[in-house]
Amino acid sequence: QVQLEESGGGSVQSGGSLRLSCAVSGYNGDRACMAWFRQIPGKELEGVAARCGDDRERYADSVAGRSTLSRDNAKNTLYLQMNNLKSDDTAMYLCAAGGAGILWGSLFRPNAYPYWGQGTQVTVSS
Repeated sequence: QVQLEESGGGSVQSGGSLRLSCAVSGYNGDRACMAWFRQIPGKELEGVAARCGDDRERYADSVAGRSTLSRDNAKNTLYLQMNNLKSDDTAMYLCAAGGAGILWGSLFRPNAYPYWGQGTQVTVSS
């Protein structure tokens, strides 16, 4: 059974940093594409950052330059370091895992990922 478990969310002040973690079990994520999405109530799910096993990466314009993905294959864990957080970053952050062959244009499409975690809340106060 594939399970994704997010952690690392919390409440921070504007300008602060957080590192989100997504631990995967039951699924070999070494070559897979994994991504972070965020959900704001009343809005569509938004792709934030994605990384595939062939080192392709994609960041949303809203977080580019402030966020960095990293992956620990030994721990089967994906990390998202987010710096200079803004109030607009307040959302539920969800981790997703999919196959290795997700095309660049589909990396931020939720239906490209069959496996999802429950999410971790990030709240940024100004």
